[in-house]
Amino acid sequence: MRVAMFGYQTWGHRTLQALLDSDHEVTLVVTHPKSDHAYEKIWDDSVAELAGKHDVPVLLRNRPDDPELLDALRAARPDLIVANNWRTWLPPEVFDLPPHGTLNIHDSLLPSYAGFSPIIWALINGEERVGVTAHRMNGELDAGDILVQRAVPVGPADTATDLFHRTVDLIAPIVRESLDLIATGRDAGQWVPQDRSRASFFHKRSPEDSRIDWSWPAERLERLVRAQSDPYPNAYTFHRGQRLRIVSAAVSEGRYGGTPGRIFIREGDGVVIVAGPEAHTGRCPGLVIRRLRTDDGTEYAATDYFRSMGGYLTARP
Repeated sequence: MRVAMFGYQTWGHRTLQALLDSDHEVTLVVTHPKSDHAYEKIWDDSVAELAGKHDVPVLLRNRPDDPELLDALRAARPDLIVANNWRTWLPPEVFDLPPHGTLNIHDSLLPSYAGFSPIIWALINGEERVGVTAHRMNGELDAGDILVQRAVPVGPADTATDLFHRTVDLIAPIVRESLDLIATGRDAGQWVPQDRSRASFFHKRSPEDSRIDWSWPAERLERLVRAQSDPYPNAYTFHRGQRLRIVSAAVSEGRYGGTPGRIFIREGDGVVIVAGPEAHTGRCPGLVIRRLRTDDGTEYAATDYFRSMGGYLTARP
């Protein structure tokens, strides 16, 4: 088959590499220009550079709806478009252009976690599994029929970085399997409609989404810290007007009462911060901060940074 590809960052890079390693011909690649957005500078393997190394024509676009792109796409005569991590909506004149339409590769177990940063949101929410879905693109966001879906378990200590590596490794086999099914016609009857009653949609993450709310239960805060592991922008809070980025944390063994955000007591190798909507009852665990980082990049053990107990961590300076 002749295949055109829309994609960006490492997800798109892995997808393009799988296409280049296949028996199919890649006739055009469309990718975004580099961005200064914090989350788009992470896992930023260049789709454009990979295409260039293989002499595949490349177009750089923020949006896909200009006439020049449509002309180039028609000239490329794809039998199929494959998309992964294309950051804007593709119109019907694009996704319906090839005979086989457009296969979108999305890093969640659709219909849940459509949209952006699905692994981070899934980890924050305590999901037991994450994964990757190959589905047919239609006019709704990540809503088309599913062809192939694979999952990996989420362990109790997994970070978003761990889950990124585990799920990105699923891309190549899913692309190979999907294209083989489509090319041989064995995809007929294999497409499964999504249960739209189970659908959920998530927005791009921004600095506000990493701000710690000490009224959250400690269990969720601990997952937030793991979800914002390096190289992602860390979960953060403020102490005496200075931002502290939380590098490592755990749920306390003891239960602690009081006001959320109170710097309370040492436990093990960390310092307990009172947390939770029911913290006043004294029946909730706190969050044990183990390691933190200041805005100048200096990292501390929490027991070294908080030399005395008392005072509060706050959401604002």
